[in-house]
Amino acid sequence: MTQEGGDTIFGKIIRGEIPANFAYQDEKCVAFHDINPQAPVHILVVPKKPIPQLAMAEDADEELLGHLLFISQKVAKEQGLNNGYRIVINNGPHGGQEVYHLHVHILGGRQMIWPPG
Repeated sequence: MTQEGGDTIFGKIIRGEIPANFAYQDEKCVAFHDINPQAPVHILVVPKKPIPQLAMAEDADEELLGHLLFISQKVAKEQGLNNGYRIVINNGPHGGQEVYHLHVHILGGRQMIWPPG
């Protein structure tokens, strides 16, 4: 059986081996402030189940993926991002993914630009 959270830095945060500034926790996911923020508010929403990347999610993960987005909007609201925010999921090396444990970035607190990247 896979260790809760897997062997990435996010797995270590989920298991409490590495401290984090949590904004939210439940039985399916955690949300914590990014240690290298790219906006005034930059929170990561991470499932406890270690899915390496979005492209590797399975049919059984459909409810969990929806939960991550629902929690993202809930956390954004709690953070006071009433004027808007950006949700980002990086997938694979060309998508800019650095940690291979699926995670949702919530970015806000400033005007976002388009196109990103």
